[in-house]
Amino acid sequence: MAVKDNILCSKSHEYIYQEGSNYFIGLTDYAIEQLGDIVFVELPEVGSSYTKGEIFGTIESVKAASEIYMPVGGTIVEINEQLIEKPELLNENEFDEMWLIKISSNTYEEDSADLLNYDTYKEEAE
Repeated sequence: MAVKDNILCSKSHEYIYQEGSNYFIGLTDYAIEQLGDIVFVELPEVGSSYTKGEIFGTIESVKAASEIYMPVGGTIVEINEQLIEKPELLNENEFDEMWLIKISSNTYEEDSADLLNYDTYKEEAE
């Protein structure tokens, strides 16, 4: 699997990467694998603002329900609408292509200092 070069991961299993002036946030492949078959995703409203570490959503699988945390502070500019109707897409697609939210962030540089590159994250997660 090819992972985006600029992807960073949190210890709570969210990832973030930048494209243009926006940042895409989703769940890592490790988190999705641990959850199993995903049956429900709750995402925030566009325009909502969050600080780093704040809960922005919930994900449920046949095994468990988990909260989803902001890896950096920002304002929601778009949510992945298709996941509301078909949360199982998270299990079927490359994780870094199946993002949950897109944000704008003025605090990315300082907030991302403790995030891990993908290879380091995978070593620590396993």
